[in-house]
This record gives sequence, C-alpha cells and structure tokens, in this order.
Amino acid sequence: MRLMPSWGAAAAVAVVAIAAAALGGCAGMGDGVGSLMVDPARYAGYHCKDLVGEWTSLTAQEKRLRELINKANEGGAAGTVVGAVAYRSDYETVLERQKIVQRAAAQQNCALKPVYSSDSTIR
Repeated sequence: MRLMPSWGAAAAVAVVAIAAAALGGCAGMGDGVGSLMVDPARYAGYHCKDLVGEWTSLTAQEKRLRELINKANEGGAAGTVVGAVAYRSDYETVLERQKIVQRAAAQQNCALKPVYSSDSTIR
C-alpha cells in the first residue's frame, strides 16, 4: 500500500496557511479583541505616579509579547498560527490597556515617561 505523503503534507500546509491568513486578518479589524477585555474606567482612580508605573509595566509586557510573536513567526506558517493563537489576544489587550493609560494620563496632564534627572551637569 502506497501512501501519498505529498498530498498530506500539501494539505497540512494549505490548512495552516489559510488559518494564518484568517487569524492575521482578525488583527486588523477595528479595535481588536483587546478592546473587549479592557474596562475603559480601569485607570480612572490612578494618580500620575501610578499611571507611569502601569505604563512602564505595559511597555515591558508589550515588548515581551512582540518578541514571542516574532520568534513564533520565524517558524514559518505553522509558527505564525502558533503566535497568533498563543500570544495575539494578550498582545491586543496590552495595546488597548496602553491606549487607556494614555487617555487617563492626558486627562490628568501626566507625562508617562519618567523624567530623567541627571546628578551631574554636562560640560
């Protein structure tokens, strides 16, 4: 009995490619999944110092998730699907939380980036 591995492999690649395209298309829609999971009033009671701390934490999370997605994408079509399934919703949620922190900071006239103050003068 002779199996046709090329058909099986080709079908698997086609399914993965279609799934990746479908999931990739979801990322570009509206505000994304992240906006559904974030309460817009979440940061209403935060003070500037708290907003800066939250911004710093969210920026680190966003960077870590972006690196994980990029690493998964290096695995070809299957890696793209894994990256989309495993990390994309968390990534979208972090991006949405960043937007809400930015809005809260703007309402309170807060600078989200910690102000650097040197202990020495430049000569």
